Amino acid sequence: MEQKEFQLNDVVEMKKSHPCGANRWKIIRMGMDFRIKCEGCGHSVMIPRKEFTRKVKKILERQGD
Repeated sequence: MEQKEFQLNDVVEMKKSHPCGANRWKIIRMGMDFRIKCEGCGHSVMIPRKEFTRKVKKILERQGD
């Protein structure tokens, strides 16, 4: 699998959807852990980088340079 490059404020799709039904997540913090925010209900979750890269399906929107 290719190495994915993530940026702050990118919108990603995870393999599993959130219990609210949405499957769009915005990256709001990067580092050893990622904090992602559900675009549907606004709930944010902190997950380790390794777990995040394993669970992300694709990047839906890139943050413009």
